[in-house]
Amino acid sequence: MTSNSENRNTYITVYMLTVLIGFPTNLLALYAFIQKIRVKATPNCILLLNLTISDLCFLVFLLFKLAEQIAGRWAFPTFLCPFSGLVYFSTIYSSTLFLTAVSVERYLGVAYPIHYKLRRHTAYALIASLSLWICSFGHCSIVYVTELKRENYSLPSVPSSNVCYDNFTEKQLQLLLPVRLELSIVLFLVPSLITCFCYFGFIRIVISSPHICRSKKQRSVGLVAATLTIFIVCFTPYNISHVVGFVEWKSPDWRINVLLLSTFNACLDPIIFYFSSSAVQRSCRSFWTRIKQICTLPPLLHKLFNRRIERTGPQEQVCSSRL
Repeated sequence: MTSNSENRNTYITVYMLTVLIGFPTNLLALYAFIQKIRVKATPNCILLLNLTISDLCFLVFLLFKLAEQIAGRWAFPTFLCPFSGLVYFSTIYSSTLFLTAVSVERYLGVAYPIHYKLRRHTAYALIASLSLWICSFGHCSIVYVTELKRENYSLPSVPSSNVCYDNFTEKQLQLLLPVRLELSIVLFLVPSLITCFCYFGFIRIVISSPHICRSKKQRSVGLVAATLTIFIVCFTPYNISHVVGFVEWKSPDWRINVLLLSTFNACLDPIIFYFSSSAVQRSCRSFWTRIKQICTLPPLLHKLFNRRIERTGPQEQVCSSRL
């Protein structure tokens, strides 16, 4: 999806920042979740692990978008365009689904602690994760179909090999616009309503409980605030463009700008990981401890070097006097 040269620098900057921030933070979270699952697998950890994998897949295929913006056209083999578009858009919606699943798991844990603990099995989380992956990729398969058939009805003035999921014809829009509306309802509106219901109930129970310490209450509020921020900032404008496009029966020109906001999801999700998992918090503390050790290593070497000089100095003076 190419853009005007005026906005290209903005897209390149946002994509590069997202990749540079998103990759290390998500890899750190991935390491923490894998270590946690090795010790004890929990449904919440499995859901967050899948969310992390979704973000990493999104970041990998965001590199194709970055290269496309730098080149000003689709510079890769044609067969990669429908596949990259399928993964790119599917992982956007899989993030919303996994965020919703985490909110449901959190709410059930505090609203029905006894019943949920008796029925809480990792197998259910694995089945739910697989179902959410199938749901997101199945719905977004329209991206693959639309781009795969571009050779049959691409615009005469634009070579099909130079564009990727852009410059749609009337035949493509007749197929694409209704499906986009369905995506905004099924994969965004419904999950966002479920998430709001679960987290508002979660906060109400946690805050009113006298047995929960203040620090955990603050973590819970931070978790809810971060999740709702992701839904509002990253996903809402993009899905509004689907509704507007269906009403106007054309792909809005500002769609690529709000799609740019969705890229920040890969940077904001690690905040969810931090508030949701103690394993990620421990991993972050360990990481910063190692960074501090590396930063303080040169001064320590300098001190050791100076001490060695101070110790060898008098010995050299004695040797020279003897000579």
